[in-house]
Amino acid sequence: MSLKLYQADVSTQQPVDCAGEQVHAGFPSSVHGTFTESIDLNKELVPHPATTFYARVHGDSMRDAGIDHGDLLVIDKSLEATDGDIVVAFVDGEFTLKRFRRDEQGQGAWLLPENENYPPIHVDESTSFMIWGVVCYNIKCQLRRKGGTHVRTGGL
Repeated sequence: MSLKLYQADVSTQQPVDCAGEQVHAGFPSSVHGTFTESIDLNKELVPHPATTFYARVHGDSMRDAGIDHGDLLVIDKSLEATDGDIVVAFVDGEFTLKRFRRDEQGQGAWLLPENENYPPIHVDESTSFMIWGVVCYNIKCQLRRKGGTHVRTGGL
Protein backbone atom coordinates (compact mmCIF):
# COMPACT_ATOMS: atom_id res chain seq x y z
CA MET A 1 0.00 0.00 0.00
CA SER A 2 1.29 3.46 -0.82
CA LEU A 3 -0.01 6.83 0.30
CA LYS A 4 0.27 10.20 -1.39
CA LEU A 5 0.41 12.89 1.28
CA TYR A 6 -0.93 16.43 0.94
CA GLN A 7 -0.67 19.38 3.33
CA ALA A 8 -4.05 20.65 4.57
CA ASP A 9 -4.68 24.15 3.22
CA VAL A 10 -7.06 25.99 5.53
CA SER A 11 -6.19 29.48 4.34
CA THR A 12 -9.63 29.88 2.78
CA GLN A 13 -13.11 29.20 4.00
CA GLN A 14 -15.45 26.93 2.09
CA PRO A 15 -18.93 27.34 3.56
CA VAL A 16 -21.38 24.66 2.46
CA ASP A 17 -25.12 24.86 3.07
CA CYS A 18 -26.26 22.52 5.80
CA ALA A 19 -29.81 21.25 6.14
CA GLY A 20 -31.40 22.59 9.30
CA GLU A 21 -32.80 19.18 10.15
CA GLN A 22 -31.18 15.79 10.44
CA VAL A 23 -31.34 13.38 7.52
CA HIS A 24 -32.85 10.13 8.75
CA ALA A 25 -31.14 6.89 7.72
CA GLY A 26 -34.03 4.76 8.97
CA PHE A 27 -37.61 5.36 7.94
CA PRO A 28 -38.25 8.32 5.62
CA SER A 29 -39.38 11.62 7.09
CA SER A 30 -40.35 14.90 5.53
CA VAL A 31 -37.65 17.45 4.85
CA HIS A 32 -38.79 21.00 4.52
CA GLY A 33 -35.96 21.97 2.19
CA THR A 34 -34.75 24.76 4.41
CA PHE A 35 -31.07 25.45 4.93
CA THR A 36 -30.67 27.28 8.20
CA GLU A 37 -26.91 27.30 8.52
CA SER A 38 -23.68 26.56 6.75
CA ILE A 39 -20.60 24.70 7.84
CA ASP A 40 -16.95 25.14 6.89
CA LEU A 41 -15.37 21.77 6.15
CA ASN A 42 -11.95 23.14 7.16
CA LYS A 43 -13.27 23.84 10.66
CA GLU A 44 -15.14 20.52 10.83
CA LEU A 45 -12.34 18.25 9.60
CA VAL A 46 -9.11 20.10 10.45
CA PRO A 47 -8.91 21.18 14.11
CA HIS A 48 -5.07 21.29 14.01
CA PRO A 49 -4.10 22.83 10.63
CA ALA A 50 -0.33 22.78 11.25
CA THR A 51 -0.32 19.02 11.88
CA THR A 52 -3.12 17.82 9.60
CA PHE A 53 -2.51 16.17 6.26
CA TYR A 54 -4.55 14.42 3.62
CA ALA A 55 -3.59 11.14 2.00
CA ARG A 56 -5.06 9.26 -0.93
CA VAL A 57 -5.30 5.49 -0.25
CA HIS A 58 -3.65 3.11 -2.71
CA GLY A 59 -4.37 -0.54 -1.97
CA ASP A 60 -6.95 -2.67 -0.19
CA SER A 61 -5.40 -3.83 3.09
CA MET A 62 -8.00 -1.84 5.10
CA ARG A 63 -11.11 -2.61 3.04
CA ASP A 64 -12.91 -4.43 5.90
CA ALA A 65 -12.60 -1.24 7.96
CA GLY A 66 -14.44 0.60 5.17
CA ILE A 67 -11.27 2.20 3.78
CA ASP A 68 -11.01 1.57 0.05
CA HIS A 69 -8.56 2.31 -2.74
CA GLY A 70 -9.01 5.95 -3.73
CA ASP A 71 -10.45 7.16 -0.43
CA LEU A 72 -9.15 10.44 0.97
CA LEU A 73 -7.96 10.32 4.59
CA VAL A 74 -7.64 13.21 7.04
CA ILE A 75 -4.61 12.48 9.25
CA ASP A 76 -3.58 14.38 12.37
CA LYS A 77 0.08 14.07 13.40
CA SER A 78 -0.50 15.80 16.76
CA LEU A 79 -2.67 12.99 18.17
CA GLU A 80 -1.19 10.17 20.19
CA ALA A 81 -2.33 6.80 18.91
CA THR A 82 -4.42 4.73 21.27
CA ASP A 83 -5.19 1.04 21.05
CA GLY A 84 -7.54 0.40 18.12
CA ASP A 85 -6.84 3.63 16.20
CA ILE A 86 -6.18 3.46 12.47
CA VAL A 87 -2.78 4.99 11.89
CA VAL A 88 -0.30 5.85 9.21
CA ALA A 89 2.94 4.24 10.36
CA PHE A 90 6.46 4.44 9.01
CA VAL A 91 7.96 0.93 9.23
CA ASP A 92 11.45 0.08 7.99
CA GLY A 93 11.44 2.99 5.55
CA GLU A 94 7.90 2.64 4.17
CA PHE A 95 4.49 4.10 4.98
CA THR A 96 1.62 1.76 5.79
CA LEU A 97 -1.98 2.20 6.87
CA LYS A 98 -3.06 -0.21 9.61
CA ARG A 99 -4.97 -0.58 12.87
CA PHE A 100 -2.72 -0.05 15.91
CA ARG A 101 -2.73 -2.52 18.81
CA ARG A 102 -0.34 -2.62 21.72
CA ASP A 103 1.27 -6.00 22.30
CA GLU A 104 -0.41 -7.66 25.30
CA GLN A 105 2.96 -8.81 26.64
CA GLY A 106 4.34 -5.28 26.45
CA GLN A 107 6.86 -6.34 23.81
CA GLY A 108 6.00 -3.76 21.17
CA ALA A 109 2.89 -3.36 19.08
CA TRP A 110 0.96 -4.81 16.17
CA LEU A 111 -0.10 -3.13 12.96
CA LEU A 112 -3.16 -5.02 11.84
CA PRO A 113 -4.63 -5.06 8.34
CA GLU A 114 -8.38 -5.22 7.86
CA ASN A 115 -8.14 -7.70 5.01
CA GLU A 116 -7.33 -11.38 5.59
CA ASN A 117 -5.07 -11.41 2.52
CA TYR A 118 -2.44 -9.36 4.37
CA PRO A 119 -0.34 -10.44 7.36
CA PRO A 120 -0.15 -8.46 10.62
CA ILE A 121 3.10 -6.60 11.27
CA HIS A 122 4.74 -6.99 14.68
CA VAL A 123 6.97 -4.09 15.68
CA ASP A 124 9.45 -4.22 18.53
CA GLU A 125 12.75 -2.60 19.51
CA SER A 126 14.48 -4.14 16.48
CA THR A 127 12.03 -2.51 14.04
CA SER A 128 12.54 0.97 12.64
CA PHE A 129 9.06 2.25 13.48
CA MET A 130 7.09 5.39 14.21
CA ILE A 131 3.44 6.35 14.13
CA TRP A 132 3.31 9.18 11.64
CA GLY A 133 -0.31 10.19 12.31
CA VAL A 134 -3.78 9.09 13.37
CA VAL A 135 -6.60 8.84 10.83
CA CYS A 136 -9.46 11.10 11.92
CA TYR A 137 -11.75 10.96 8.88
CA ASN A 138 -12.22 8.86 5.77
CA ILE A 139 -13.79 10.71 2.85
CA LYS A 140 -15.15 8.51 0.11
CA CYS A 141 -17.04 9.06 -3.07
CA GLN A 142 -20.48 7.42 -2.99
CA LEU A 143 -21.27 8.20 -6.62
CA ARG A 144 -20.75 5.12 -8.78
CA ARG A 145 -20.50 4.80 -12.53
CA LYS A 146 -20.53 1.92 -14.99
CA GLY A 147 -18.01 -0.73 -13.96
CA GLY A 148 -18.11 0.25 -10.28
CA THR A 149 -15.51 3.00 -10.59
CA HIS A 150 -15.57 6.06 -8.39
CA VAL A 151 -16.17 9.43 -9.92
CA ARG A 152 -13.82 12.08 -8.60
CA THR A 153 -13.27 15.67 -9.61
CA GLY A 154 -10.73 18.15 -8.39
CA GLY A 155 -7.00 18.27 -7.94
CA LEU A 156 -6.26 15.46 -5.51
